[in-house]
Amino acid sequence: MPLTDGRRQAALMVLCAAVFLDSMDLSLMGVALPAIGRDLSLPESVLQWLMSGYAVAYGGFLLLGGRVADLFGRRRVFLLSLTVFAAASLAGGLLSAGWPLVVTRVIKGVAAALTAPAALSLITTTFAEGPQRNRALGVYSLAGATGYTAGLIASGLLTEISWRLVFFLPVPIAVPVLVVAPLLLPRGLRPPGTREGFDAAGAVAVTGGVLLLVFALTERNRPAGLVAVLLLGAFVAIERRRHAPLVPLEVFRSGTVAAANLAALAWACATIGWQFVAVLYLQGELGYSALSTGLGIVPMGLAIVITANLAGRLIARWGLGRVAAAGMLVQGAGILLFLRAGAGGAYLTVLLPALVVHGVGNGLSFPSLNIAAVGGLPDERQGLASGLVTSSVQIGAGIGVAALAAVMPLGESAPAGYRIAFLTAGGFSLVGALIAAYGLRSRHPAPVATT
Repeated sequence: MPLTDGRRQAALMVLCAAVFLDSMDLSLMGVALPAIGRDLSLPESVLQWLMSGYAVAYGGFLLLGGRVADLFGRRRVFLLSLTVFAAASLAGGLLSAGWPLVVTRVIKGVAAALTAPAALSLITTTFAEGPQRNRALGVYSLAGATGYTAGLIASGLLTEISWRLVFFLPVPIAVPVLVVAPLLLPRGLRPPGTREGFDAAGAVAVTGGVLLLVFALTERNRPAGLVAVLLLGAFVAIERRRHAPLVPLEVFRSGTVAAANLAALAWACATIGWQFVAVLYLQGELGYSALSTGLGIVPMGLAIVITANLAGRLIARWGLGRVAAAGMLVQGAGILLFLRAGAGGAYLTVLLPALVVHGVGNGLSFPSLNIAAVGGLPDERQGLASGLVTSSVQIGAGIGVAALAAVMPLGESAPAGYRIAFLTAGGFSLVGALIAAYGLRSRHPAPVATT
């Protein structure tokens, strides 16, 4: 049954709540780690996996998650994976041992890898390509940015009371979504062409390859990286021979899809890597508390929210390539403004302008890249396309954090190390801008939306 406009908008809010949760969970844990370590007497190796276990599972299972959503029904996969996410959150808040906590984080990462592409593909198949879809994806991106900022603030506040509340927080958000989602999300039939079988060999190769790649980047493990490259090479060989491949390689014949994914990878290298270094700088160099760090980043989050809300109109007027490239350049300018910050950077005159400029660029580029990555593909490929771009972001996050962590010690002093890291992050933004400018220029501006 076709959805009315009101029901479509309500369904969009439900789907955005899921990406809000996924993004919030990325930022919730970092601030709480010291308190967890003290309370449970956990070594740093276990604490690290409370962070990286989620990221490795999320990045590793995204492509599989997109295909599972296409094969078994996006609505069904969305509801089941969100239920698992909530249950793992509840279990994490009740446990008091290190590695069982890590297991809950890994389970949540897998659940998020299923939820994210299912939600994004439900949006792209519910809203027609053009102004409607652009607006919907802008709201979706805005929800992700808001969730990340909310996680930073909530983590500082809740950790002051009890770190267990950081684990419990997603539960009261997920439960109402699970109650209303069955009433709002379209059931729909599986798209044509999804009953041709499941590419088990391809699924094992790509999931194992991406898992090991993210692990190798996180742990700087060269043998794991070599095995990852071999598995990903095997995956390409398998897909070329399969009648019904997990990832049809012809999807990359679209220069737009390939460029959007490469630009999204560069975008994540820049912005997620920068966030990692910026939090270290604020807490380690300037002596900010966890709560002060979260509150200090709020203006950037607000800039992202406001700009992402305007991105659809700018895309309709100027086209995806121009808006994405401009956003990456502005984002890079915000990162490079951090070069002014030394051992005692003033917040109002140095940090705040950099954060706001970065947020404006972020809000322009991320929606544009999401729209480009799924544009022009048939409905039966939307889950795959959504999984690809989200996977590109997660892999880019791993590369960015690893690269910036590796270059920081090259400085003669701590401030010099931070400056090298900020320059590197700015370089990633420039690369992304070039890819977007040349790779997405074939995309014509969408018709201007009328209200």
